[in-house]
Amino acid sequence: MKHLIVYAHPRPRSFNRAIVDTVAESKRKEGHEVVVRDLYEIGFQPALGSTEMLGGVEEDVSLEQSYVSWADHVTFIYPLWWMGMPAVLKGYVDRVFSYGFAHKYVDGVQTGLLKGKTAALIHTQNKSQEEYEASGMEQSMRLTIDKGIFEYCGFEVTRHFVFDSILSSTAEERKNWFAMRSH
Repeated sequence: MKHLIVYAHPRPRSFNRAIVDTVAESKRKEGHEVVVRDLYEIGFQPALGSTEMLGGVEEDVSLEQSYVSWADHVTFIYPLWWMGMPAVLKGYVDRVFSYGFAHKYVDGVQTGLLKGKTAALIHTQNKSQEEYEASGMEQSMRLTIDKGIFEYCGFEVTRHFVFDSILSSTAEERKNWFAMRSH
């Protein structure tokens, strides 16, 4: 299987990066081809340009679309900031999942063009999962991100892992999280 990992975190030695490395190593051991696109490392420009609003595709977007086209499965790894993705990842979605590539209208009906591909989301957050669930924010986030973006474009979202209470977690707890998630 061809596995693309799209990663968005500005610190190269973050817990998020440890997640990327663990997922990539695990998939390679399973015999999968893996490509990691670190949006900060590659300097991905998240701002949608005026020519792109009119249907143009810039070279950097064309490259990223080639990786998405190549992949059977895409994993998105990011921290949750302000109940959403970091700006660089949202900009990736805005620019790469463009009309005509990821979705279009056919006879007035929206159609996801990335059907047949699966996606997983892994995000970290500082609040506990219980706090997000009690406030209704967890449901809202899954509606806007999982369904409103990825399923809208045709992906089958197979999993959405959450690593919560990151700032208060210990190194031992994080190690145990990896052990539990790898099964």
